[in-house]
Amino acid sequence: MFNGCTSLTTAPELPSTTLANDCYRGMFYNCTSLTTTQSVLPATTLKGHCYQYMFYGCSSLTTAPELPATTLADRCYSYMFYDCTSLTTAPELPAKTSRIYCYESMFEGCTSLTTAPSILPATTLGQCCYNDMFKDCTSLTTVPELPATTLDYACYSNMFYSCTSLTTAPELPATTLANSCYHNMFKGCTSLNNITMLATDISASGCLSDWVSKVASTGTFTKASSMTSLPSGVNGIPNGWTVQSA
Repeated sequence: MFNGCTSLTTAPELPSTTLANDCYRGMFYNCTSLTTTQSVLPATTLKGHCYQYMFYGCSSLTTAPELPATTLADRCYSYMFYDCTSLTTAPELPAKTSRIYCYESMFEGCTSLTTAPSILPATTLGQCCYNDMFKDCTSLTTVPELPATTLDYACYSNMFYSCTSLTTAPELPATTLANSCYHNMFKGCTSLNNITMLATDISASGCLSDWVSKVASTGTFTKASSMTSLPSGVNGIPNGWTVQSA
């Protein structure tokens, strides 16, 4: 609708609480002068792709609207704030069940983002649900709690890839991992020096593939006390780190 309107500075009000598939998809795509949007997008039940690409490339947007939705849909938030390079704080995301690719690349490339939601409370995850969510958020220092203990395919893949200011990872309480679940999760997090990962079953294919490649050269890794088979290196415990048991 407003795709590429590079002089648009203020978004119109969008009061609807009943959405349809693709309804706001790409609505303000590359509106590079957009600084102001409404304080809340009020819908609590989302539809497929409904907010996908909505503010993609809005490089002047400093504040995101509140997102109170508790019922998500496939790809509902994917790429929503991609490359919003002036955005500093992410809104809370209260849904307790995620969907396939629902948060994919939601804040990817938001290089001014310092604060993530305090918690991502979903305990039922969809495949690739958090894939690339904070990738290349180079100013991010505060990350959300991740309480889920039952994981799904690639659920956290690339989630914090190249978050170069991040020093402490969220605690990862799951004891059984899923295929590719932590693939590249912290790759390129060059300041990261503290990880707690409590898995005792890491037999799933690719579950730790390159997950700690290019983290800090020294740090502390906390593992489950019963876990004795974690490898060293980029697919396990970073080389040079101190290991302790929870």
